[in-house]
Amino acid sequence: MWLIFKKEILELLRDRKTLFFMIALPLLVFPLIFGGMFYFTGKAMTTSQTESLTYAVSGAQYAPELMAALESVDSLARIDLSGNLSDKDTVAGIISRNEVDFVLQIPNNFSNDVGQSGQITLKLVLNDAQLNSVQVRIQEVTDKIESMNQRNAFANLGVSESIQAAMLDPIIVQKVNLADAREQTGAIFGGLIPYFMFILCLQGAMLPAADIGAGEKERGTLETLLLSPIDRYKIVLAKFLTIATAGLTSALVTVISMGIWALVISVQMPMGPVVEFISAIDGFDFLLVFLMLIPVVATFASLLLALSIYARSFKEAQGYMSPLMIVVFLPIIVTLIPGIELKGVWAWIPLTNVALAIKELVKGTMDYVQLIAIFGSSVILAGALLGFCVYWFKQEKVLFR
Repeated sequence: MWLIFKKEILELLRDRKTLFFMIALPLLVFPLIFGGMFYFTGKAMTTSQTESLTYAVSGAQYAPELMAALESVDSLARIDLSGNLSDKDTVAGIISRNEVDFVLQIPNNFSNDVGQSGQITLKLVLNDAQLNSVQVRIQEVTDKIESMNQRNAFANLGVSESIQAAMLDPIIVQKVNLADAREQTGAIFGGLIPYFMFILCLQGAMLPAADIGAGEKERGTLETLLLSPIDRYKIVLAKFLTIATAGLTSALVTVISMGIWALVISVQMPMGPVVEFISAIDGFDFLLVFLMLIPVVATFASLLLALSIYARSFKEAQGYMSPLMIVVFLPIIVTLIPGIELKGVWAWIPLTNVALAIKELVKGTMDYVQLIAIFGSSVILAGALLGFCVYWFKQEKVLFR
């Protein structure tokens, strides 16, 4: 068995394409892709939210103080337009022709005296498909005027500041959160980590699996291997260990890559909370996160080997394996549903239990007793799939199907 395992590993190391998916992809390509995506997305959103916008106003004469406050905002530039800016169709045409970015319609009852005017409605007409935070910018201006008008109204009524606060916000709900910073941050990121790990483990094991099963059929080397005086189950175990080694290597490189890039980002960018969150996870939990990938890799390796042995050709094997990428999403999505925890039946569902366990480890709330169910269910599933592989290897149709 170990002789076959050594042979398969040597052939694996000679395949540059496989090495790329096992090492280069998780170490360099994925971090660069996702890092670049987050960087450019953040930069684009920041630019769009701070870019200078043009606007026109209907009823400006009714609110001189509001107009003065708007004109003091550097990122807003007023343009005087002719036409009835209170008419819906006229304003729609102006916006569609990009003459201005938005139109502010001020009613004729606008007044800073709340007791006289009552509640006032300002209409902001715009194409809100752009991420330029128009309403947020206008709200910042109106909030200041609103606060001043409220204070003046209460002062005219002779209401003290404490009563003012009670009238504006009569009931306050004070939240006392017993969750620490690690648990809160882990609840957010803990569900995303298995997503990347599972995909990379599967990607790293797919090519070796397709090659050492269906690939050997096409090359005609499987017949020679089956004629050798080696038990069929040993051949299956050797191939299984080869695929598992590829998957674990990809997983290990992924964990190392995540650590390196997290360190680089923390040095280059002010990410104190992220650094504190990572430093709160002790070495034992980091080790368990990696060990949690063993049942995942065992499941993937046995399933991929079964598909590869069943397939007639390398191309057919790839056709069987490609949909697994979609299948892997399902157990991860389940972990993001509120109320789903690593308890009861969920602790026995393969892949889902591992994703939940990684989430709990990151949060620091792991129930280590559930490790029995996690590894037990994975052993049962992987054993059943390996049993199919051994059965199929003992059939002549493994070659002639």
